[in-house]
Amino acid sequence: MKTLTLNDVKQILKESTQISFSLPNGELVPAHFHVTEIGLIDKRFIDCGGTIRHEQRISFQLWNANDYDHRLHPEKLIKIIELSEKELQLPNLPIEVEYQGRTIEKYNLSHNDTGFVLSKTLTDCLAPDKCQTPSIKVKTKMADLNSSAKNTCDPNSGCC
Repeated sequence: MKTLTLNDVKQILKESTQISFSLPNGELVPAHFHVTEIGLIDKRFIDCGGTIRHEQRISFQLWNANDYDHRLHPEKLIKIIELSEKELQLPNLPIEVEYQGRTIEKYNLSHNDTGFVLSKTLTDCLAPDKCQTPSIKVKTKMADLNSSAKNTCDPNSGCC
């Protein structure tokens, strides 16, 4: 699924009557969540191959509060986003969502027919050609090995 940008989120919210977020395992973020912050993540770094990189993303932080009487409605979140755009001069960038799990977890944000979807993010080597990271080994089941291959050893030959 496509990672949503800030403009995508605003457009979806304009067409919505409620907001829901689902985690990668399908579990819903409790309906009494709050968006505690919207910000600009500006990351400048050097990868393991020596290349200097720059990434920017918009961050939404979701918090599961004990406030069961208030729900965040689409029009309220649009106002929060528009205030953030104005005050922080936010560009239209992809959204990264922070949510409290075992630690603060980061997710990409997409949307399906029922609501917003948090999808897993992964780490990766950004310079595998320079780091000479090993290629992925193909796992082979012993039962799938061809016993008639050239280099097989006859049990009676004394080599095994």
